[in-house]
Amino acid sequence: MDVVSDAIAAVRIGRPSSNRMTLNGSWCARFAPYEGAGFHVVLEGGCWLLPDGGGAPVSLGAGDAVLLPHGAGHVIADSPADAATVARAVPFELLPVGAVPRSAPAGSGGVEMLCGKYRLDSSRVHPLMLELPEVVHLPNRVGAHPELRAAITLLGGELGGEQRPGACMAVPSLLDLLLVYMIRSWMAEDSGGAWSAVLGDPVAAAALRALHSDPAAPWTNDRLAAEAGVSRPTLARRFTALVGRPPMAYLTWWRLTYGATLLRDTRDPLAAIARRVGYGTPYAFSHAFSREFGTTPGRYRAGAAEAA
Repeated sequence: MDVVSDAIAAVRIGRPSSNRMTLNGSWCARFAPYEGAGFHVVLEGGCWLLPDGGGAPVSLGAGDAVLLPHGAGHVIADSPADAATVARAVPFELLPVGAVPRSAPAGSGGVEMLCGKYRLDSSRVHPLMLELPEVVHLPNRVGAHPELRAAITLLGGELGGEQRPGACMAVPSLLDLLLVYMIRSWMAEDSGGAWSAVLGDPVAAAALRALHSDPAAPWTNDRLAAEAGVSRPTLARRFTALVGRPPMAYLTWWRLTYGATLLRDTRDPLAAIARRVGYGTPYAFSHAFSREFGTTPGRYRAGAAEAA
């Protein structure tokens, strides 16, 4: 696994969901804050996203994608923000039944869009995910983000009209792919971000690839420095400055975070999970896990099962 894939996998839970709809005339829908991430993709026409908290309105045109990675509340409307627009917003779930499915043919002058959400576990978010802004707007520009455009086209086709064979497998997979491509596209555009700098640095990136590829290996600073092709002091200085913690501290945190993911997503016994994340005994893993997360692995697993 690579860092971005691991960062997403650590927080992704459940199955994503999405609707394709066509809205016409004057309309305004509110999306309440959500324990996860929301997204909108405009397939045809245009609309406005009005963030809660007084953020600047975002104009969305055909082909634009927008991700709300922290589940911020917002309004989607046919016109820019003003007090009257926000006041008339109705909960998305209470839109007229005829407005939620495709209620008008393409080209009718309305807006056709995909709206969806991902369930996320916010208890142990990777710093790469925390760095994402409240609203990630990815405008449709010629030649920009071709993988994202392809995913949008495929997803729109699967959600349009009658359900086709295999759609129950295709749609969740495409939604997961869409999330990866939206985050990848944001990182490509946000050259000033901390984690863009981390993954763009050859030393820090090489060390992170090694740790994420085999977190159970008996890593030491010397061994990791050799993997990155630099001296131990150089690794410690550059890694700590960019990542925000020393290499071995990051490794400990990631082992426990990965262990939490395995507790949530598998039925593997504690001893097997301990070995997979680099702990010699279940006791050693349990002690470290409890210190990091404030609960035992067993209680954590039980709570995750209840929330699923």
